[in-house]
Amino acid sequence: MGALGRLLLGLQLCALTRAAYKFWVPNTGFDTATNWNQNRTPCAGGAVQFPADKMVSILVQESHTVSDMLLPLDGELVLASGAGFSAAARGSDPDCGSDPPALFRNPDRFSWVDPRLWRSEEARGFFSVDAERVPCSHDDVVFPPDGSFRVGLGLGAGPVRVRSISALGQTFTRDEDLAAFLASRSGRLHFHGPGALSLGSEACADPSGCVCGTAEALPWVCAALLQPLGGRCPQASCHDALRPEGQCCDLCGAIVSLTHSSAFDLQRYRARLLDAFLSLPQYQGLQVAVSRVPRWSRLREADTEIQVVLADTGPETGGAGRLARALVADVAEQGEALGVLSAVLRESGAPVGGDSTAEQNAPGSRAGLAGGVVAAVLPVLLALLGIVLLRRTGRLRWRRQEEAEPAPAGTPSGFSNPVFFVATSEEPPPVRPCSPALKLDSSTSHSYFDNPLFAGEAEA
Repeated sequence: MGALGRLLLGLQLCALTRAAYKFWVPNTGFDTATNWNQNRTPCAGGAVQFPADKMVSILVQESHTVSDMLLPLDGELVLASGAGFSAAARGSDPDCGSDPPALFRNPDRFSWVDPRLWRSEEARGFFSVDAERVPCSHDDVVFPPDGSFRVGLGLGAGPVRVRSISALGQTFTRDEDLAAFLASRSGRLHFHGPGALSLGSEACADPSGCVCGTAEALPWVCAALLQPLGGRCPQASCHDALRPEGQCCDLCGAIVSLTHSSAFDLQRYRARLLDAFLSLPQYQGLQVAVSRVPRWSRLREADTEIQVVLADTGPETGGAGRLARALVADVAEQGEALGVLSAVLRESGAPVGGDSTAEQNAPGSRAGLAGGVVAAVLPVLLALLGIVLLRRTGRLRWRRQEEAEPAPAGTPSGFSNPVFFVATSEEPPPVRPCSPALKLDSSTSHSYFDNPLFAGEAEA
């Protein structure tokens, strides 16, 4: 590895140690196009309208000319240096013409539990499951320093607990200081809703990692994440898709679950994945999530394990499965040195709509094919066994074809039984004279005939 490669690797390893920070992404700035209903800032000389019943703090960074402005009942416009407003005739911008007023979107649409609204410093090739994309109990939370944001603390499983919150130039580490800020007018402009915030968690000091602590909030996290999709997960692009712990929807790839000893170091293992595996050409394009998650067992109410999620993100599939098997083999060779006791592998099936060969080679397809073969062969074996048993007990008899008497021409094979005669065609059979083998005895009250097949029994 060259000098440039070592430098990039060092920067990425540094990013691994900064993963305890979560940064709030959206803002309520006047100059942000997505905050307006037309996804662009108001035209020069256009009319501007803010929600009348919403509290909001809006940062203005540039100068604007407007013809009309409807302000909210409670809020503030924070003007940056050189920013301001001036009056202009309506329609002074020829590109806008007679456009309707520009409407500022609802500032209450941003929720704390929406994982799309948070960002963390992850190394290249790593990602977080949905429950860990929102702030964990050991994280430090950072809001935009310019103060242009608004966060909804909706109903959830319980109070949101984090290590610290940095906002408006202040860092809060005690519940008393945070409660005083939230009760102030500035706090009400930036935070709203019935939820509660709590501080005081220590930074994660366990080398093997700490559980995020957002498992109870996962239903609310998933509801916020899937709200643009109508509350439904998109269809996975593979058979037998997997759903990792803390993930809202199924994904294609593999999951390796590691049980570990006290010698396991989570950051060191992530660095090993990055250096020894993700840097290889055959694993380019894969995304990996590594974290400590709860593991439910029958012996104890809850235990923990290291969950390694490998996701295929490119057009080619199968790389996640190959990397997962390589990690299991690595545990078999280096498990003691890494502090890993065991590894369990789960892998998704073949891509939906892929070639038949790939589908047949998938674990689920092979199992289904084997089951179908067994289901088809088993009845045949049972039937053959029944025939053999009937033959040995004498209940099933047959005669060789050469031992049977030749049948008259034009008649079907077999013999005609006058008592149990069944017509073989729609026309009735012709009447034939009685043969000598059929002698009716009128001397007794019972009619009978001699059957040549049982002649020996009759003589007895």
